Amino acid sequence: MKPLPPSFEHWIRPQLGNEYTEFLASLEESPPVSIRVHPVKNVRSQEHQPVPWTNYGQYLPFRPVFTLDPLFHGGSYYVQEASSMFLEQALRQSVDLKESLNVLDLCAAPGGKSTHILSLLNRDSLLVSNETIRSRAVVLSENLQKWGYPNSIVTNNDPADFRKLEGFFDVVVVDAPCSGEGLFRKEPEAMDEWSPGNVQLCAARQKRIIAEVWNALRANGTFIYCTCTYNSLENEDNLRWLAASYDVESVRLKIDPAWGIEEVETNGLFGYRFFPHKVSGEGFFIAVLRKGDTDVGAVFHGKAKKSIATPLKKLCERLEPWIADNNESTFFQFNDLIFYTPASKAQEIEFLLQSLRILYAGTNMASVKHDKLVPDHAMALSVELEKNSFPLAEVNLEQALRYLRRETIHLNSSSGFTLVTYEDRAIGWVNVLPNRVNNMYPSEWRIRM
Repeated sequence: MKPLPPSFEHWIRPQLGNEYTEFLASLEESPPVSIRVHPVKNVRSQEHQPVPWTNYGQYLPFRPVFTLDPLFHGGSYYVQEASSMFLEQALRQSVDLKESLNVLDLCAAPGGKSTHILSLLNRDSLLVSNETIRSRAVVLSENLQKWGYPNSIVTNNDPADFRKLEGFFDVVVVDAPCSGEGLFRKEPEAMDEWSPGNVQLCAARQKRIIAEVWNALRANGTFIYCTCTYNSLENEDNLRWLAASYDVESVRLKIDPAWGIEEVETNGLFGYRFFPHKVSGEGFFIAVLRKGDTDVGAVFHGKAKKSIATPLKKLCERLEPWIADNNESTFFQFNDLIFYTPASKAQEIEFLLQSLRILYAGTNMASVKHDKLVPDHAMALSVELEKNSFPLAEVNLEQALRYLRRETIHLNSSSGFTLVTYEDRAIGWVNVLPNRVNNMYPSEWRIRM
């Protein structure tokens, strides 16, 4: 590994003291490989070493070629750095996850924390996953579609746009853009971008982001702040600034000493720092705060200005059997596209569709072409898909990879729209015609290996 930036070394050496040599040695090691499995879709039985602070994380003995695993594309697991999975403890210990919640993941791309949050929330909750940069928001949308939950929205907004949603959210998660000190091992190019000036710039930007979104959190709501950096300017100093600026209470978390996580306390504010020589993971910092009931942000009572169009009744009747277990859903139609959301959050989603810049909402079910319903790829990956409503075509690995490359595959299947499965997990649709099979995998998602 290249030498650490001198200014960074000058700062962190006294902080670590006798542990500095261990820290340096850990940066020379290969980063641990970890995945987080889907609570519903994961089907593989092999047991791997668990990530101790989550129910879903696993360490792998080596890094496979994930691109060539069809289950990865079907959303059976998410490749995620282990330290950041500690978000699960932050949520479980500060929020009643059995309640119907509105949650905002403000800086959400590429989707690790959002997919994790969806695995923890009940189906009557709503997650808004936001990303300011359009290209990154597109990637976020793809990953959430693969995860397959209908109770989510992907937005492409500046944090300031959430000011008008006063008191809308019960939980706000800010994984703030930072100087990336915790990524030096995993992404060595982060060292080239690091400087004391960049640290100060990041800290100022983090304060702005927090200030912009603060009113959107309801009174007594939960605020989770995290970075992938070590320095106090972006972590403890921001907590002190937050406590001085707003009415907040720090939430102290219970941690197992065996995990190797360092608890830091400043003026009664608690944070949790991850060092790579102490945990099997990358550098990370997280803190949980409770918003006071005297602060701005009452419970939200807004309503949509107008109703979103709904499909014709006869179309809804044809679509209802596509959803398993008769889950209560609300169908919306935008031009030729029909999508659905949980009925319990339909009003909130309808309001957000008119208040924010939406990239994706609920689950896309089908496009209406004349009198025909053409199933959408997102519906194939939905956790609520009723597979028995369609012909099924189980494929082997070679066929699955041809399908994911959007190449022609040959199937012995009845005609019509057919669900392609691999190891009994859906990976998409084909349209079986008398003389050919049309591959319906999204062209922009196709693999090129």
